Amino acid sequence: MRIVFAGTPDFAVPSLRAAARHNEVVAVYTQPDRPAGRGRGLAASPVKREAVARGIPVMQPETLRGSQAQQDLRDLAPDLLVVVAYGLILPRRVLEIPTHGCWNVHASLLPRWRGAAPIQRAIQAGDAETGVCLMRMEAGLDTGPVLLEQATPIGPDETGGQLHDRLAEMGAQVLEDGLGLLRAGLLPVPWVQPEEGVTYAHKLDKAEARLDWSRPAIELARTVRAFNPWPVAEAMVAGERLRIHGAIAVDTGHAAAPGTLLAAGREGIDIACGDGALRLRVVQREGGRAITAADWLNARRDVAGT
Repeated sequence: MRIVFAGTPDFAVPSLRAAARHNEVVAVYTQPDRPAGRGRGLAASPVKREAVARGIPVMQPETLRGSQAQQDLRDLAPDLLVVVAYGLILPRRVLEIPTHGCWNVHASLLPRWRGAAPIQRAIQAGDAETGVCLMRMEAGLDTGPVLLEQATPIGPDETGGQLHDRLAEMGAQVLEDGLGLLRAGLLPVPWVQPEEGVTYAHKLDKAEARLDWSRPAIELARTVRAFNPWPVAEAMVAGERLRIHGAIAVDTGHAAAPGTLLAAGREGIDIACGDGALRLRVVQREGGRAITAADWLNARRDVAGT
């Protein structure tokens, strides 16, 4: 089966490997090289690096709306287009080119968390479970019928990065299962997503990373987990801006104003919230690396024992 694969970030790499396992990946589409690092030199996407290592031709159009870009895809004569976190909008004419249409691996249990950041939003919202869906794409945003899905519980301490890695591997497995069924002519009838339960996972914004102490501690703890490793929660603590890599909610009664430092010791730094307290466990000073709260307190003797 001739497959064209479209993807860009790390999340898509396991799916590219799965697509290439028993099929012919005739081309990989990925976003153009972007400036990265301190030197701001152009860097290839993770998917491009994987494709080059496998000797797969790479295409990097700025858009797929142009007639030439669409003709280039048509000339590849794909049986299927597999899309995983590509980052570009696919016009309806592109969706109609492959013989079997376009499939998308999406990191949520649709219709919950359509959109750009389903992994982080599921943790932030306190969802008990999430998963991956293999969906047949249509013109709407993640609205297409679902071919296969797999659910998984979200661990109580799981971070956005950890869940990302698990779902990337699950997505690859679901894709491989779907491709096997397609080759055998046994693909199940896709089910149409219900209108009820639709939620949108808006793109992460660095402005969201600033913790609002007036919120309940349990919500802030989930935000810290969801935003690890990016954009990483941050807050002012004892007059110093810290990035918060690890924290838990503490069910403690207090009459202090939100943002008040309640206690600081070996177990962490307790900050008053609108409800309960947030115990900071792993922090990062500006220009430094992530350290335990105890190590930060060693450098801040004015705070230790407060």
